[in-house]
Order: sequence, then C-alpha cells, then structure tokens
Amino acid sequence: MLLSVVIPCLDEAPILERVHAELVAVLRDLPVADYEVVFVDDGSTDGTMPVLRALAKSDLHVRYLSLSRNFGKESAMLAGLARAKGDAVILMDADLQHPPVLIKQMIAEYENGFDQVIARRDRIGEPLGRRFSTRIYYWLAKRLADVPVTDGVGDFRLLSRRAVDALLSMGEYNRFSKGLFSWIGFDTVEIPYENVAVPGRRSRWTFARLVNYAIDSVISFNDRPLRVSMYLGLLTTAVALLYSAVVIVRATIIGVDLPGYVTLVTSILVIGGVQLVFLGVLGEYIGKVFYEVKRRPHYLVKESDESADIRR
Repeated sequence: MLLSVVIPCLDEAPILERVHAELVAVLRDLPVADYEVVFVDDGSTDGTMPVLRALAKSDLHVRYLSLSRNFGKESAMLAGLARAKGDAVILMDADLQHPPVLIKQMIAEYENGFDQVIARRDRIGEPLGRRFSTRIYYWLAKRLADVPVTDGVGDFRLLSRRAVDALLSMGEYNRFSKGLFSWIGFDTVEIPYENVAVPGRRSRWTFARLVNYAIDSVISFNDRPLRVSMYLGLLTTAVALLYSAVVIVRATIIGVDLPGYVTLVTSILVIGGVQLVFLGVLGEYIGKVFYEVKRRPHYLVKESDESADIRR
C-alpha cells in the first residue's frame, strides 16, 4: 500500500519543518509499503517555497507543487489530490491543528474497509462567539443543504483511491469540499479528537470569510434559496392582497380616513427589501453559472518537484 498525505500551504514557512518532522515520525511507523508527502503551495508570499525545495531535496518522500497564484484552498486540495499516487490519500492542514498521530487510527479504519475516515473535532477552547455562530451555521446548513453537513467535520480525512477518483471526476468550478465529500458517499466512519490550539497561530477565517463560506456552502448544493424566495414572494403577495381587501372594505363601510402615510412607507421599505434579497439570491446563482460556463482550469502550476506544468 502506498499512502499519500496532501498538505495545502499558504505562508506556512515558519512551521513547515516542524510539520514535516512530526509527520515523518508517525509515517515511518505505519504498516504501509511506502508513503509520500505532497505539499501544495497556494501562492505563498513568504519563504514557503525555499523550505519546500529544501525538504524535497533532503527527503525523497517529499513532493511539492507551487501554484501560479493564490487559487484558494479548494483548488489547492484538488491539485494535491490530482498529483497524489497513493492507494489511500490523507488531507490535512499545515498548521498542526490536525494531529498527525491520528493517521495510524485512520489507516486501521481504512483496512477495515472504509473509503472515508473522517476526523471530527470538538469545539473545546473556541471563543464563545465563534461557537455560537458555528452552531447557527450548521443548524441552517442541515436544513438547507441537500447533503449532510456535520459540525466539527472538516478536510482532515483519509480517502480511498476510488473516493479520490470520484472527487477528481467532478469537474465543477465552484467547489465546496465538505459537500463533495458527503455527496460521493461510500462507506464512512468518524474519529473524534480534541480541538488543538497551536500557540501563536491565529485563524485566517475572519467573520466576513465565514459568512461568504456559509453562503457558498448553501448555494453550491441546492436550489432551496430560490424556492424559499418564491414562497416568501407568494406570502408577501397574499398579505398585500389581504391588506388591500381590508382597506377597501373599511373605506366602503366607514369612508376614507386619514391617509396611511406610515403604512405606505413601511410597505414600500419591506417589499423593496424583500425584492433586493431575492435579486441577491438570484445573482449568486447566476454568478456561479457564469464561472462554470467559462470552463477555466481550477489552478495553474508554476513549479513542481517534477518540473512539469499541470493544468486541470
């Protein structure tokens, strides 16, 4: 069995040597015939690439790709999966929040016949505001997304070769990996682990990025926001017709009262706001279709350990 470990990197130069050392210490003791570590530099602007070149030179198990610019983590993971040759492939981050010691347990579950072995972390140690917003997101995602989205489940997982091939066969441009992992199915098992806080490391996930990610996750896998928009539009129309009927009946029975200035302004603002929200939802879907029909490559490779340009 050949095991591949794919690690996307973005400005991780200070920690890469430590990641490599801890990872190799685990991989050397695994019951596998061989292994490879595939680092994917997603357009780093620090000294990530010199470190990767040095690691590849000193360790024949290390391979690397350098993308021509920052294409985003989704594209970096796709590039790593496309380059990985293993019978099983492990995805993990480069900040050590994904403990390498779990790999041995992942391999054991893989040998039990599972195609996806997922590491699921708890929320211990996270700020209260972050935990609250996360719960709201997963509550909404479970009700809107067409695939299961589980709290604490991220990209840290083992994939069998057929699971990797299934992911690579999905050529969509707008990729939401959590949804894609769930969509392909196959036999799956979860491994719980405690949240790991790395001293001196701050998350790149700002509130704005989390909101955008939440919107992408909902829109990428269903058309329910469009259906909700239609239902809400019908409801607004029904309320407006009912109110109109009340106004007509009132005017017929007791005559015309004082002009409804407040009611008119409120109605215009509410209906206008609802329309703008509907236009925003429709625009999101049109925007995604716009990018899909262009059929641009997901990424471009500037440099690799094999010195070959790859386009996918």
